[in-house]
Amino acid sequence: MPAELHAEPLPASTPFVAMVAGEASGDLLAGLLLAGLRQRWPEMLAAGIGGPNMTRQGFSAWWPHHKLAVHGFGWEVLRKYREIVGIRNQLRSRLLDKKPDLFIGVDAPDFNLELECKLREHGVRTVHFVCPSIWAWRAERVEKIRNSVDHVLCIFPFEPALLASHGIDATYVGHPLASLIPMEPDKLAARATLGIQPGDTVLAILPGSRASEIQYLAETFFETAKRIRKQLPNIKLLVPAVASMRNAIENAAKRACMLEHVTIINGQSHTVLAACDVTLIASGTATLEAALYKRPMVIAYRMSWLSWQIMRRKQLQPWVGLPNILSQSFIVPELLQEEATPEALSREVLQWFNAIALRPEKLAALQQQYVALHKSLQRDTTSLATHAIEKILAH
Repeated sequence: MPAELHAEPLPASTPFVAMVAGEASGDLLAGLLLAGLRQRWPEMLAAGIGGPNMTRQGFSAWWPHHKLAVHGFGWEVLRKYREIVGIRNQLRSRLLDKKPDLFIGVDAPDFNLELECKLREHGVRTVHFVCPSIWAWRAERVEKIRNSVDHVLCIFPFEPALLASHGIDATYVGHPLASLIPMEPDKLAARATLGIQPGDTVLAILPGSRASEIQYLAETFFETAKRIRKQLPNIKLLVPAVASMRNAIENAAKRACMLEHVTIINGQSHTVLAACDVTLIASGTATLEAALYKRPMVIAYRMSWLSWQIMRRKQLQPWVGLPNILSQSFIVPELLQEEATPEALSREVLQWFNAIALRPEKLAALQQQYVALHKSLQRDTTSLATHAIEKILAH
């Protein structure tokens, strides 16, 4: 039952938790967190903005999470600015009318930090799950974090000390996917699920889950695949697609004359990553997932010229891919903006396939780095996060 239907105050044992997750990766993290919170508070009420993973945990989605899925700094954002601000204002009013015991913003810092700040000013306790990447770019955001949140749940081990140096309380809870994804993924089982033969050569193509990513990357990725097929004519090309992006992905494949040569799969990105030999992948959370599945990858990203110019000025590290950032080195190649051409991308992808066939020591070295990364992120995330939230609710 939605929280706004309760006329009487909720008992202390039944907290009302408001949450916002802004895209597919946030919905996945929030769904895992909700599962842990449900174990502690089985009758907990949870509502706000979210997706299917959250609704499966009894979450009431007043708006779907894809309404907030946008990236960049230029026209991409301006086109949706009015709608997004309108949603945030409506949500703020709704939450101030029936105050939750706690608000949890899951990633989506551009949306959530502003909302958290307003709620906190009115006495609502606030938690932000996934520290905004102030260590990578937009360091000026730290002041906004300090003013907006009571506590940050961090998924990377170096973040709490960084936040503490700025007077922000935080807890390292590990990355939930590091416990969800096995240390040694079962490639054969994943291939059986997808109908792929054990000996097939498989490339996973992940151009992103947001409309703007598909716009700037999908056709380039399919043109890349076309070049790879000339060298590896029997290669299997798998493309996991979120339902809302499937038509856009199909249209991009058609423009590249590749629709009949790729297999577009509804969802199942983790199964595809487990099944593949190599992945061509958009920079973002999926790159960490690919690293946890121990798969060689080529990371790419493109955006509008204006967004790129702004991002470059704010970037604090030489890497954008999470596996490289966490390893503090280029363990996998990154090709960004004008460098992300089909020629360059296909060359890098083919080098990984060449290493699989002829340079096992290169693959072994990458696997060792992936395992070390995996172990550093593996914690009982739901228990640690629930314990931190329990302490906040007790105050």
